[in-house]
Amino acid sequence: MARQQGWFALILALAIAAGALLFSWNTPITPLGQRLGLDLRGGSQLTLQVQPAGAITTVRKEQLDAVKDVLDRRINGLGVAESTLQTVGDDQLVLQLPGEQDPTRAATVLGTTALLEFRAQKPGTEQRMQELLTLKRQATALLIRLGQPSQSDPDPEPNQTEPKQADRDQVQADLQRINADIVALYEPASLSGKDLVTAGRQQQQSGSGWDVTLSFNKEGGDKFAQLTQSIAGTGRLLGIVLDGRSISEASVGPEFQAAGITGGSASITGNFSAEEARDLEVQLRGGSLPLPVKILEVRTIGPSLGAENIRTSLLAALTGLLLVAVFMVVVYRLAGVVAVVALSLYGLFNLAAYALIPVTMTLPGIAGFILSLGMAVDANVLIFERIKEELREGNTLIRSIDTGFSLAFSSIVDGQVTTLISCIALFALGTGFVKGFAVTLGIGVLLSLFSALTCTRTLLRVLMSYPALRRIDYFLPLAQRPERVA
Repeated sequence: MARQQGWFALILALAIAAGALLFSWNTPITPLGQRLGLDLRGGSQLTLQVQPAGAITTVRKEQLDAVKDVLDRRINGLGVAESTLQTVGDDQLVLQLPGEQDPTRAATVLGTTALLEFRAQKPGTEQRMQELLTLKRQATALLIRLGQPSQSDPDPEPNQTEPKQADRDQVQADLQRINADIVALYEPASLSGKDLVTAGRQQQQSGSGWDVTLSFNKEGGDKFAQLTQSIAGTGRLLGIVLDGRSISEASVGPEFQAAGITGGSASITGNFSAEEARDLEVQLRGGSLPLPVKILEVRTIGPSLGAENIRTSLLAALTGLLLVAVFMVVVYRLAGVVAVVALSLYGLFNLAAYALIPVTMTLPGIAGFILSLGMAVDANVLIFERIKEELREGNTLIRSIDTGFSLAFSSIVDGQVTTLISCIALFALGTGFVKGFAVTLGIGVLLSLFSALTCTRTLLRVLMSYPALRRIDYFLPLAQRPERVA
């Protein structure tokens, strides 16, 4: 009896810990602390295609994996929680961003090659460079003004927005031509982002702009020192070019003529906003894409659809649980009540495991949870039928319970092991939602063994310690009770 009380205390402690974990876990969306996938939370899905370039005419698996690695690093830098990136076919990637209703920024960051180059200005182009930089500042200021509504007319009429958009397009095209002319005044790159170790950002001490900081490896640091030494005090500029676009033009003072800028670090000062600096940092830290990427499709799932999926799934789960509970109580009486309590503990332990691992819940994941719930019920059914068989043969109640668990043990374990093997295969060979289904079902299979063989048995033995509950008719209808059992 002391042993059963010990198991009962352990189960009670686990239940309290699981409940406390669920209601205090710092995860978004649900009160039970579960992370929700795209189909439940809403968000965006991007379909990307890797494009051949240069001497590469066909995208191979290793090249697709290399692009995926770079995009993975960029996604992590964006800070998008619970995002998933998976390969589809020979040259496509599917990215899911739960909770992201505006995928424009993510698409821009992910689809850009991010080829960073440091170039010295060509000798004899100083006057032309100053003219182009003046035009660039003017075009940038005009573009900002065109992008903001007038104070006197904050809500222009639709017929007024079309000419304004045309003006913005024209200024943007002019700005692109100016940038191309600026890049043409630079010498070939002598330092690129391949020598970059990491990138960061910091706010300017004077002003509201942001700078992007860079750290090079030893070879890159030496190249940067040589490059800055070659133009120090000459009036020529150091151009920082990203994907063929000049994003910053810096002068190098005469104090660096002796050794250049040493230390292996640099700062890009382009008067960036906080978001622009963060995007540039993410692109540089993620590295340049080995091959260009084309965005084929952007699909957005609204949060209202995700909320409806949650309501429908919860309704299905609760309805099924209620019907199962009624069936177990009607057919197995007191044992059925114990099974309902054990199944409730099983559900609590499942949700706690999902939050602890953590598991991102999707509709297939919920399906896996409901299926594992049915399998846990099936284990209880096997046990209770064995108990009823022992009672029909005239055995005592306590002996029937012990024998029922012993005889059902091998059948339960065999069934759960075969299901677990299927889960492992689905997780290893499947993608996306299939993996989510395999994870929730696999966790459920493992916990159902504990629920059926430990929780149910412990609860039954504790109840049998009360003489008032030790009655055959609480487990077996009188019509099936053998005459020789007292």
